[in-house]
Amino acid sequence: MTRSIPVIDFDDYLSEDPERREKFVSQVGDSLKDIGFFALKNHGIPIGLIEESYQRGDEFFSLDQSLKSNYLQPNISHQRGYTAFGVEHAKDNPAPDLKEFWQTGRSHNSEVTTPNYPTNIWPNDTVPLFQETIDNLYQKMENLSLNLLSACSLYLGKDKDWLGEMTEDGNTIMRIIHYPPLGENVTPGAVRSAAHEDINFITLLVTATADGLEVMDHDGSWIKVEGDARYIIVDSGDMIQNLTNGLFKSTTHRVVNPSSKSERRFSMPMFVHPRNQIDLTPRPEFIEMTGGESNYQSISAGDYLHKRLVEIGLAKSDD
Repeated sequence: MTRSIPVIDFDDYLSEDPERREKFVSQVGDSLKDIGFFALKNHGIPIGLIEESYQRGDEFFSLDQSLKSNYLQPNISHQRGYTAFGVEHAKDNPAPDLKEFWQTGRSHNSEVTTPNYPTNIWPNDTVPLFQETIDNLYQKMENLSLNLLSACSLYLGKDKDWLGEMTEDGNTIMRIIHYPPLGENVTPGAVRSAAHEDINFITLLVTATADGLEVMDHDGSWIKVEGDARYIIVDSGDMIQNLTNGLFKSTTHRVVNPSSKSERRFSMPMFVHPRNQIDLTPRPEFIEMTGGESNYQSISAGDYLHKRLVEIGLAKSDD
């Protein structure tokens, strides 16, 4: 019988009861150690804001391609703005994913400081409420991510701010993804999102507008993640797997094509990144906890990100 991913209650973490908080920390860590995924309920992100964000995304992606193309940013490896249909592909899969998307990061006052990540651009002249809505959701999602990183840090035996401090001034990105109807002429081997692992520390994924997400279990079978508007799906990525020498798993997942060729799908993941200077070399204490040998490379977060962006078609090797 195929299992489902664990469901964890964020109210336990917010509780003043030490036992409930400890339970939450254990459940988060055990889930990322086992399958690398869990569903978070009572997360505090307003459902209305999520729905409004999808509406703003729908308004943008419904524009003519000529207008959307004004927001292409290939010069910064598509890390902000619009990325067109057929550009990104999974590592080692030449067929492009059947999606287009918009990426935004942390807002900042460029007159005060120069951050280590690109400046946001916004389609304010075509979708007037896009910036206000998406930036609001970004801030709430990032605050939630810091609480989850605190739980991860405590599980790893560290100070609660250990991982969160690594993400300060990091290039955390929220992506609004549009999977258009398949139509009749789908490239052989192309799917909405081919099997892949996430690059970053952790990912927060608000419930998509249609099913399709599947997670690979230990035996190679696929766990279907049913859509539920009450949940945010959380998974651990390559960078935290590298840092913990595989204690936390970066698990393969995919978005399969629907049976209906007319079905559209939207989703919104937040990819939580450490800043580029962070050393991802597996720490000695985690090497000891995972068999005594280092199984992952010594590399900075910035170099790792660039390497992976090249592999998935968003950056050039000489960028």
